[in-house]
Amino acid sequence: MASVNKVIIVGNLGRDPEIRYMPSGDAIANIAVATSYKSKDRNTGEQKELTEWHRISFFGRLAEIVGQYLKKGSSVYVEGRLQTRKYTDKDGIERYATDIIAENMQMLGGRQGMGGGDSYGGGDDMGYDAAPSRPAPRQAPPAPAARPQPKPAPNFSDMDDDIPF
Repeated sequence: MASVNKVIIVGNLGRDPEIRYMPSGDAIANIAVATSYKSKDRNTGEQKELTEWHRISFFGRLAEIVGQYLKKGSSVYVEGRLQTRKYTDKDGIERYATDIIAENMQMLGGRQGMGGGDSYGGGDDMGYDAAPSRPAPRQAPPAPAARPQPKPAPNFSDMDDDIPF
C-alpha cells in the first residue's frame, strides 16, 4: 500500500535562522515558523486566534539560501516531510520531537532592504528545491500552428429519416 508523508507550511519566522556546518562542510539551517488559525468560540462568540509553532530543518544549498535571505518575521512557504526523533533530555527522560525536513522553499513577500521587487529570485517558479537542479535546455519557441479550415455546416436535408430509436 502506498503512503504519503508531505507537509506544506505557510507562515512567518519567529527568530533568525540558526546555521551550522557538518564536518563535510554541508550547511544545516533550523527555523521556527508560526502559523495561525482563527476560530469563533461557540459559547461566547468571541473570535480566537491560535498560533502553532513548527520546527523546520534545511540541508545543503537550501540551508545556505535560508541563512542568507531569511530573517525573523520573513514570510515563507515550505514543503517537506515529517520526521520524528527520539532523544534523552538533561534529566535522563526519553522524549520525542517531530520536525519538518524541508524539501522545497519559497520566500514570500518583498525584498526588504534589497532594492525593491516583489519576490526573491530563483527561477521561473521563484522557489528553491533541496536537490540542485540543472537548467532545462533551451527550446525554440513553437511555430505558430496553421489555422484549421472550418468544416462546412452539415446539410440536414441529406439525412435519412429512418432513425432506429
